Amino acid sequence: MTSRRVAVLQGGGSLERTVSLRSGARAQGALRALGHEVTVIDVGPQLVSQLLETQPEVAFVALHGSDGEDGTVQALLEAVGIPYTGSAPAACMRCTDKALAKYTLREAGIPTPDFAAFKESAVKDLGVAAALPILERSIGFPMVVKPASQGSALGVKFARSSEQLPGAIVGALSYDRKVVLERYVDGRDLAVSVVGAQPPEQSARPAALPVVEAIPREEEFYNYESRYEIGMTTFVCPAELPADTTERAQDLALKAYELLGCHGVARVDLMLERDTGELWVLEANVVPGLTETSLLPLAADAAGIGFDELVQRILESAFTR
Repeated sequence: MTSRRVAVLQGGGSLERTVSLRSGARAQGALRALGHEVTVIDVGPQLVSQLLETQPEVAFVALHGSDGEDGTVQALLEAVGIPYTGSAPAACMRCTDKALAKYTLREAGIPTPDFAAFKESAVKDLGVAAALPILERSIGFPMVVKPASQGSALGVKFARSSEQLPGAIVGALSYDRKVVLERYVDGRDLAVSVVGAQPPEQSARPAALPVVEAIPREEEFYNYESRYEIGMTTFVCPAELPADTTERAQDLALKAYELLGCHGVARVDLMLERDTGELWVLEANVVPGLTETSLLPLAADAAGIGFDELVQRILESAFTR
């Protein structure tokens, strides 16, 4: 294995800073254990100057939230000629904008829950409130209301009635200027992580890891606190599913990964509807967490891939673009 000069990009100024620092710290430890020379960059106004000064051979992107997942940092890295882990700018933009991702999935025939999306300006300037009764009938209650571009379940609201919907929209818009109203799927919360093919098999299809099920112990749905506070959620991997359901979930995740243009690694979130047994793709995450409670490392471990090996595979994806 070749030792490389690696810059770990972490932190930043988004609402997911704390999670990013935790992911970055674990990535640093693995990279150093693997023998790489690691420079840590807490992403901020001096990012480009720091990159030019340290001249890493590759950037390991552990930056969650805005900039790290919307293609901004990836475009900067391309501009200065530094290979980087994960997806390219276009795929980042498609996945980070949940509305754009869902439109793309729906147009390709990949099942995603019924939804509507609109910008803050539609609320303030275009009178979207008058359309809410129509949306209520077409989408139905309960309804999930979420910011279009936040991760880690930040800003996700749950509306059970017409009275609760306006407040949920205002709450979600406090996190982003675009909001997604989505049919609530009563069922099991699943995630499938996908890792790209490794040399010398770069022409092979990416691999879907074992399915993870997240079972919150108290909340009705998986929120920010239950995702990152140890003990608040039970994670089962491999999820206890019929073989054909597991296969369908992995196949849908691979189709979404490829359709959205992901590279190297991504996590696709799905719901298994309780009454119908249907699987629905919710979204794709281009910089999956690497924390102690993150789903990607858990799935990799179930597949027999240790954390250090996982980090090395992600690192090598920077050179297979």
